[in-house]
Parts: sequence; C-alpha cells; structure tokens
Amino acid sequence: MTAPGPCDRFPPADRDAVYRVIEKRRDIRHFAGGVVPDDVLGRLLAAAHHAPSVGLMQPWRFVRIADAQVRASIRDLVEDERIRTADALGERSDDFMALKVEGISEAAEVLVVALGDHRERHVFGRRTMPQMDLASVSCAIQNLWLAARAEGYGMGWVSLFDPAALGDLLGFPEGAEPVAILCLGPVEEFYERPMLVETGWATERPLDDLLFTDRWPTPPTGR
Repeated sequence: MTAPGPCDRFPPADRDAVYRVIEKRRDIRHFAGGVVPDDVLGRLLAAAHHAPSVGLMQPWRFVRIADAQVRASIRDLVEDERIRTADALGERSDDFMALKVEGISEAAEVLVVALGDHRERHVFGRRTMPQMDLASVSCAIQNLWLAARAEGYGMGWVSLFDPAALGDLLGFPEGAEPVAILCLGPVEEFYERPMLVETGWATERPLDDLLFTDRWPTPPTGR
C-alpha cells in the first residue's frame, strides 16, 4: 500500500509565496503616512477573521480608530507605559528610550484588537486552558500581518499600554480586554532583519535551540 501524502497541495509557486511572506514579515515601527484603501483593509480584516479559533469561539474584536483625538489619546497611553517600562529596565533604560516602539502618529490606520466579552461561555477547548482565547486572537493578528505584508503594507504590534486604561478610553464592556494596538500602512522600506536585531537590542535564537524530541532536555537549557 502506498503511504498517504499531501492532499490538495498548492502549486510550487503558491507554496513558495506563503513561505516567502512568512520570512519577510516584520514588526514595523516606521511608516510613510498615506492610506490603506478600503478594499485592501477589507481583505486584511477578512484574512484575520479566517483565523483558526478554539471551539469556533471567534473571540477577536477589532476597533478601527478614525478620530484623530482618540488616536492621540492612545499614543499618550503608550508613552506613559514606555516611560514606566524604561524605569523597570534599570541599566538598559537609556537604550530602551532610544528605540522607536510605535508608529501611531504616522501609520495610515490604527486598529485595536481585543478579546470579546462573555468568553466564559465558551468551554470547548478552554476548560483547562482558558488562555486559548488569547491564542485564537493571536492567530487572527498573524493572519492580518501576513496578508498586509503580501499586499505591500507594513504592520506593527504595540503592546505598551495599560489594558484597563485603553479599555476605558474606548468604552469596552466588562469582560472585554484589549490585546494589541496595530499600526498599519505604507512604508518606505521593510527591515531586512527584525528591528530589535538591527538596533542591537536582541539577537535571534536558532530553531535547533528551541526544538526538543519526546521531552524537555536534561539538564534544562536554562534559556
């Protein structure tokens, strides 16, 4: 009997495009203004909505920020947290403050992605792992990110904010929780490597350091 192989496999050029967009995706902080046409934004959000979802709970909610004052208030919240983060970093504080950590003012679009309310109703897949709602939202964000890169637009995920303060600003109901501020729009260029690598803040680890077989290595790697 012949061993089963791939089913409904995409053509080689299509497969190559998928791997290429994954490799070329970057967390963008430098934007060039401009706009994201409504039809393109619609495709990106549809890609996000096609994400895998534990128990088909679809916990993602998207808030498109159209008001300039609301955008400015969001940026103020991020700046407050940027200063607090710098204080917490101790000797790396000055290096951190030199980093560009968001593009809220320059991006064509700002989207806030949130976990929806009433998630406790969804038990399937969450009884012992309630964080799977966050995992599902993260998959939606990744879908949007990859689709944006394929369309030639940059996207950056900003996580420097107080969730309660941002939720209050945007009128979130009880139980809903913001996860990400997404900056989206045209860029002059994409980083060749992750920005934190280019700036010397961090280094990437090879896959071999993170891949184990059957069990965690002994002694533990400690990394």
